[in-house]
Amino acid sequence: MTVELAYAVILALGAAFIGGLVGGFALMRRMSLAGDAVSHIALPGLGMALLLKFNPLLGAAFTLLLGALLIWRLETQTRLDAEAVVGVVFSASLALGGLLTPRDDLVEALFGSFRPPSALEFVAAALLTLAILIGLYRWKDGFVLNLFSSELAASIGLNRSQLDLAFSIIFAMTVLLVLRFLGALLAGALIVIPPAVARHWTSRLHPFFAISAIVSVGSVAGGAGFAAYRNVSLGPAVVMVASGAFVLSILFRRRPIPSR
Repeated sequence: MTVELAYAVILALGAAFIGGLVGGFALMRRMSLAGDAVSHIALPGLGMALLLKFNPLLGAAFTLLLGALLIWRLETQTRLDAEAVVGVVFSASLALGGLLTPRDDLVEALFGSFRPPSALEFVAAALLTLAILIGLYRWKDGFVLNLFSSELAASIGLNRSQLDLAFSIIFAMTVLLVLRFLGALLAGALIVIPPAVARHWTSRLHPFFAISAIVSVGSVAGGAGFAAYRNVSLGPAVVMVASGAFVLSILFRRRPIPSR
């Protein structure tokens, strides 16, 4: 394995780990599917960057941050559910991204690639991963308390709007990390599927996050191995491994599905 390829593997596994953790919070906030929608918000930035010949991830970062701020603002101003607001922004972004992205680059933008990163990309992604971990550690208690009782969170001085904004930014930057490898169409899979698997196996908070992160990392590792062995695209391979884990979690779940 070359040094450049090792860097790519490290970044992919780090992104998977972060995706599993953030996906756990997203599931509890009932916005798991927003991960799939938010990833599409990166498309206009990707398309513009490809047209103007600069790093596509910079364009994706800009539109993801802009989208996170827009979603937060619309949610606070309109009082709509997060998924409704994300759905509106997602639809507009997908259409605009399809118009801007050059046809020759559209497949990679949608499905990602496993090309080795430059030294600058590696350092930037590593720093972003560290920043997200610090943010999760810093605000984890506030996130959890805000989920279960926003009134209690407010009574002890926590600002719900600021917590929502912090999570929106962390959520968007997590999508950016995963986007490089899985593309705009499949990036949300590592936010949606691993916590759904974990939910079948435990109702305890810390094991839930641990299982979600393990499933996410395992999906990327297994998908990368399968993609290399069968010479297929990484993104679909990773998602199929994660989907297989979800099917197994249904067949061998430890927690019964609640009756309606």
